[in-house]
Amino acid sequence: MEKTRQLQQMYNLVCNVPNGANIYLLDMPQLFRDDEMDNTVPHVHTFYEIIWFQEDGGIHTIDFKQYNIVRNTLLFISPGQVHFFDNPMMCKGVILRFCTNIISEVSHTEDMFIKYNMFNTYDGEPLYHIGDETAGRLHNITECMRLESMNDGVFGHTDILMAYLKIFIITVNRFGVQHMQHKLDEQKSSHRLFVMFRKMVEEKLTSMHTVREYADKLNVSAKTLANSVVECTGKSPLVFINNRIALEAKRLLKYSNMTGKEVAYHLGFDDPSYFVKFFKRETGFLPSEFK
Repeated sequence: MEKTRQLQQMYNLVCNVPNGANIYLLDMPQLFRDDEMDNTVPHVHTFYEIIWFQEDGGIHTIDFKQYNIVRNTLLFISPGQVHFFDNPMMCKGVILRFCTNIISEVSHTEDMFIKYNMFNTYDGEPLYHIGDETAGRLHNITECMRLESMNDGVFGHTDILMAYLKIFIITVNRFGVQHMQHKLDEQKSSHRLFVMFRKMVEEKLTSMHTVREYADKLNVSAKTLANSVVECTGKSPLVFINNRIALEAKRLLKYSNMTGKEVAYHLGFDDPSYFVKFFKRETGFLPSEFK
């Protein structure tokens, strides 16, 4: 099947009830046997997804990067990320899917730290490695979720599932290892500032392109913001912003029918020729070449 299917044709919805409180625990590879969608085709979701690979085998591609599937690796997939399996029937493990409004966006909360530290980490690798002891803890949590899933309609059902989900995520955050990402501490003000910056970049991606704009919105000096971002990522805030814009441009060029000029305007570039220079500098390709 052609892997450059249009983005608008690749959405797989899970938030299909008015209260938006769906949480699904699914087993691999049974999920792929039953799924009508071809999971070897690049696709995006409108929900969050945690994929826990419990055995080695295959490759998973996320936003143009390939990851070898290794035992006890967890991938954290955010809404809008383009991803696919090379051979889903080889995969063994579990997948957790849940709606976006289950994680709130209130500032200075654990939920916001989860949403913009474990998910939406486009500047790093969206994966964690865990040991056998942690895997045992996660297994116990998922078994509790399986039992609770049979209580649909019973008082407190959704609240209990949400509690188990949060315990699952926090356990991964505490004991999981990310080899390519700085470990953030929600107790440090500089790290909280970076998480708020990352959140704002997601929200203002198409309208704000300068460090000064973000610093002003966050009510800090450009120097304070720069120190925070460098401490947390090893990159300057401008590099961070440009990398995220370039990723969005690559998605739109590769997986939508938008022209280079349309992508430029969509991402907030008033001059399409400047966008061409920007894209060439960031990726090494002209937009037309990449498309």
